[in-house]
Amino acid sequence: MNVSEVMTRNVITIKEDSTKEQAARLLARHRISGLPVINKDGNVVGVVTEYDVIAKEGQSVGDIMTRGIISVTPDTDLDTASHILVHERIRRLPVLDQGKLVGIVSRLDLLRALLRTIEAERSEDRSDDDIREQILAELAKAAWVPRDGLSISVKDGVVDLNGVILEEKERQALRIVAENTPGVRAVEDHLVWIEPVSGTVFDSPQDQRTPTHR
Repeated sequence: MNVSEVMTRNVITIKEDSTKEQAARLLARHRISGLPVINKDGNVVGVVTEYDVIAKEGQSVGDIMTRGIISVTPDTDLDTASHILVHERIRRLPVLDQGKLVGIVSRLDLLRALLRTIEAERSEDRSDDDIREQILAELAKAAWVPRDGLSISVKDGVVDLNGVILEEKERQALRIVAENTPGVRAVEDHLVWIEPVSGTVFDSPQDQRTPTHR
């Protein structure tokens, strides 16, 4: 993976001629600890942090900002970005593309990427029986789940929903439970909806059949 896959793209910046007060307000409002500083041409010329605002003398952001910034590009790999963050003891890195700011990558971004990788690896290791057991356990907690005529099977991570539902909204609810179960690659919907009043039978949208009457 590279930086472009995990970076924050909507970056909050501040101009170098802004005041310390403006910097403090932005940091507090957005609950962040640092801001990239840009000049009138839109180029990054520094970074201003909470420490800079609190501890340094000066009226403008340009007076107190750190000028020797360390940056990466969108195609920098995550291992390199992580190494820089750890060894330089900084929290975030501006991401520059041909000198222009296109994003920010932080320790938190890398942590989230690591967690996604771990979860994906665990999902790949899950057996079909484990997946089915978790789906059934989740459904057992819900009062709306049809108790009769529902069949759920799993093969190669694909969940097959079969049986009868009495309300169309049950179809979507069952799909959501299945789709949100770790390890599920796809959901096959073969649920039949029988409208209780008229007795009209509706096959699943996936089966694309014409409604019939019993």
